[in-house]
Amino acid sequence: MAEKQKTIKKEASLKGQGLHTGVEVEVVFKPAPVNHGYIFQRIDLEGKPKVRAIVENVIDTSRSTVIEENGARVGTVEHLLSAAYGMGVDNLLIEINGPETPILDGSAKYYAQAIEKAEIIEQEANKEFFVVKSNINYSDEENGIELMTFPDDNFSLNVMIDYGSEVLGNQYATLNSISEYKNEISECKTFVFLSELEFLLKNNLIKGGSLENALVIIENETTQEELDRIADMFNKPRVEVKTQGVLNSSDLIFPNEPARHKLLDLLGDLALVGMPIKGKILATRPGHYSNVEFVKKIKQVIRKKRFKTEAPAYDPNIDPLLDINRIIELLPHRPPFLLVDKIISINNIGIVGVKNVSMNEPFFVGHFPGEPVMPGVLLIESMAQIGAILVLNLVSDPQSYSTYFLKIDKVKFKKKVVPGDTIVLKVELLAPIRRGVAYMKGLAYVGDYLVTEGEFMAQMIKNK
Repeated sequence: MAEKQKTIKKEASLKGQGLHTGVEVEVVFKPAPVNHGYIFQRIDLEGKPKVRAIVENVIDTSRSTVIEENGARVGTVEHLLSAAYGMGVDNLLIEINGPETPILDGSAKYYAQAIEKAEIIEQEANKEFFVVKSNINYSDEENGIELMTFPDDNFSLNVMIDYGSEVLGNQYATLNSISEYKNEISECKTFVFLSELEFLLKNNLIKGGSLENALVIIENETTQEELDRIADMFNKPRVEVKTQGVLNSSDLIFPNEPARHKLLDLLGDLALVGMPIKGKILATRPGHYSNVEFVKKIKQVIRKKRFKTEAPAYDPNIDPLLDINRIIELLPHRPPFLLVDKIISINNIGIVGVKNVSMNEPFFVGHFPGEPVMPGVLLIESMAQIGAILVLNLVSDPQSYSTYFLKIDKVKFKKKVVPGDTIVLKVELLAPIRRGVAYMKGLAYVGDYLVTEGEFMAQMIKNK
């Protein structure tokens, strides 16, 4: 039986300091409609810009995962996204009034609890999974890093870490089912080696770090004087020296907690795929950079799969998501130049629409007498119009914008379109929208046949 998408029933909020910025921030989880995904909204900035949690928006992975879109940035998103993915939620609007999510206790526990408290509910639409059909690998031999997928009917994660550390040794963590996440993974804190702390602080990082939100690993013998110096540098309470081990070992929940936290981080970065995964993932020494590069490889496979010449499913018995009246509200086009009849599918990166072609189309009068053929330029225009609906759907006030096409490229016409044909049009973003400019690919099908394809660049401009 198909699994339904999920969101939350009511709002939930959390407050705390950002790990690197030290800024006090509040996060509010809000319900979101189907196919919304995870979207942050910087309510402290002018215009309250939204930032989609997708891998295309990642701009930094040096010490955490940072995303940016529409001139707005959100840092250290991995713990929050890990909780959302781990709790099985697909659609969330996340309002945030600062540049970085709160670190809280260094785990995802409080995020998971907040989502649970907000009551997870099913939605009408089915989940769309990325089903692993073949192996996808990312490796960095120099640093001993490797991530790979294997086909499986279920989702599972296996993580191994080995930093050549006498304290940590080799550690292994598994998540055999997403249902285990809350009790087995969400409470596991981030960790840091004592030798890294001074470097991080001098590079304007971990301003919100403390022994309450990170496990500190002492790898080499350290004097009390050195430990006091570092505590004073951080303006934190002094603690007694340990020759070797975990400085705050009393906080350990599991012996392999560092490996479990790496799994927690990996799950948060996998959320940037934009859909849940069915398959087995093995990871050796994963980190944010390798996680994101791995996710990029997964997204490449998804794009290739979506752009195979396979027509989208169309059932005329199912009510459209947008009928002609709703389309007229979004587009400035009017008959006889309105070339989309309905929208049957839409999400953050793609859209599917339908154009029914009848002999009553005015262009058939002259194109061509005795042999009516739909002009190729109008097939392009049909794809362009549903592409405009796609990008307008991503702004809060679509009626305030018009979409103008800047470039059309790689257009191919493969088969004639004639009266009586039903055209199914599919358009997807090839890259994130930046500064209002969208780069898209369109495909037009009649039955199982691809009749036209092309790439488009368009810009949203606010109406005067």
